[in-house]
Amino acid sequence: MFEPRRPGAVLFDRDGSLIKDVPYNGDPARVEPMPGAMEALMRLRRADVPVAVVTNQSGVAKGLLTPDEMDQVNARVEELLGPFDAWAICVHDDSDGCTCRKPAPGLVIRAAAVLDVSPRDCVVVGDIGRDMEAARAAGARGILVPTGQTRAEEIQQAAEVAEDLSDVVDRVLSAVAEAGGVASGRAGSAVWSPLVGWSRW
Repeated sequence: MFEPRRPGAVLFDRDGSLIKDVPYNGDPARVEPMPGAMEALMRLRRADVPVAVVTNQSGVAKGLLTPDEMDQVNARVEELLGPFDAWAICVHDDSDGCTCRKPAPGLVIRAAAVLDVSPRDCVVVGDIGRDMEAARAAGARGILVPTGQTRAEEIQQAAEVAEDLSDVVDRVLSAVAEAGGVASGRAGSAVWSPLVGWSRW
C-alpha cells in the first residue's frame, strides 16, 4: 500500500477511467462517462483537490482522428464532467519514442508542473498497466481501477487497486482528512500536447 500523504492533485486517465473507452474516438456524440465519474469529481472539487487528465491519444499520430476532433471530444468530456484544472495529452504512437506517452512519466510530470505541485504529491488513476507504470516512473501514487479490458497481470502488478472511482475518492480524501485539508492554488483549465505546448481553452 502506498503511504498516504496529502494529495496535490488527482490525475485521471481519460478512456476507460473517466469515459467509456471507444478506440480512436473523434465523435463527441459517443462520449459517455464511466459510472460514478461525475460524483467522484464533484467530491474532489468540493474538497479543493485539483483534478487533471493525462491521456494517450495515438489516433492522431495514426491519422485516425484529427487534432480538432480530439479537442471536440475533450470539450464534450468537460461539458459532461465539468472543467479540469489541466489536460496533458500525448498524440504520439509507440514508435515515436517520445517521453510523454504512457508508460513514460512525461504527462504526469507536465500536469504536475502546470498545477504547481510535485509529481510525488499526485495520485494517478487509470485502468491499465501503462497508467500505473507512468505513475511509478514519475514518483506518483498510482491507483488502478480495473475494467473488463484490464489484464489480470496488470491487476497483480499494481501497487494499489480500487473497486471503483468512489473507492478512489474515499482513499484520496482520507489522506486529506488526516492532513487537515488541502491548500491549493487552482490553475484554471490548461492543456498541453506536443502539437502546441501549453495552451488554455
